[in-house]
Amino acid sequence: MTQALVPAPAPAGLPARSVPSGPRRVLRAVTVASCLPYLSLKLAWIAGSRVGIPEGSSLLDHRGVMVVANTVTVLMDAAVIVLALLLTQAWGRRTPAWLLVLPMWAATGLLTPIMAGFPAQLAVRALGGSVNGAEDTGREPFLDEWVFGVVYGGFILQGLCLGLLFALYARDRWGHVGRGRVREAAPAGRAARWCAVAAAALALYPAALRLLWACGSTAGLDAARAAERTGDFYVLQVLEVGYLAAAAAGGLMLAFRWGRALPARVPLALAWLGSGAVACWAAWLCVTSLGPVDEVTEGPTAATLLSYAVQMIIGVLVAAVGARSLRAGAGERVTGGGTRPGEGRAAGEGAA
Repeated sequence: MTQALVPAPAPAGLPARSVPSGPRRVLRAVTVASCLPYLSLKLAWIAGSRVGIPEGSSLLDHRGVMVVANTVTVLMDAAVIVLALLLTQAWGRRTPAWLLVLPMWAATGLLTPIMAGFPAQLAVRALGGSVNGAEDTGREPFLDEWVFGVVYGGFILQGLCLGLLFALYARDRWGHVGRGRVREAAPAGRAARWCAVAAAALALYPAALRLLWACGSTAGLDAARAAERTGDFYVLQVLEVGYLAAAAAGGLMLAFRWGRALPARVPLALAWLGSGAVACWAAWLCVTSLGPVDEVTEGPTAATLLSYAVQMIIGVLVAAVGARSLRAGAGERVTGGGTRPGEGRAAGEGAA
């Protein structure tokens, strides 16, 4: 995959852009600025401050674990700033594809559920429903209410701006990939088809579990979570089903060329967004569930942990199908008599 995505040298007369355009500079500035509130809070907590942490919060019970966890999340959010710079600087064009694609895929997977989930929670509250907070569950507050608005609002800005920057970057560097219609894509191999079918079949378990929870069932839920379900809980389960459906649909469309009249970018986008949200968010929930600091009094059940593991497998399988499709498309572009990867728009032609 990486060899197929690394651009060839730019043709004479089409040098790579060395100075980012005005819109890209604005997007980069907003991305960096949106990281600062989160980083400031985390660094303050590491230093011992209790700003935004109310008395009785479980965060105060495990000082050492909180420091380690906050240090990790500081590094993760700092990586967003590095990505914003990489996507807008000349040296970013020379970065190996895998070194950019993997962090962007992970960032997509972690930010997408927040970008969809937090507005959904606000909508539930605006319509008079209950949300997963101290006021509606009756438990000790985890953080002050304003912290969630500041942090999640920053994450949404990061996701929007970073996504736009990556779209512009990919258009310039790999603009030939994903052009045309699904029917024009290179046929998938047997391994890709098996991966897509396996991912779709595996998705039935976590999707069924989430649908049961969305309909009010407590099957597979720990006692504390079952007792504290609020209006936004059901909405978030439906969103989880949506991520699984996007991943499965994207993989099958790429592998079997379903939806032949659709633009080729549609299944690629579904596979990218769906696999990232399914795999990376499940991995994050799995890791956080293993620590002693948690918003619930009991850890996840075996059924929930199994769903996390299955979702990680689904995400990896669909990502593999997407990688194979990109490599096949790039190879067809070269051998089919078209321009080589890196030429035309990939070398900076028509950059915004």
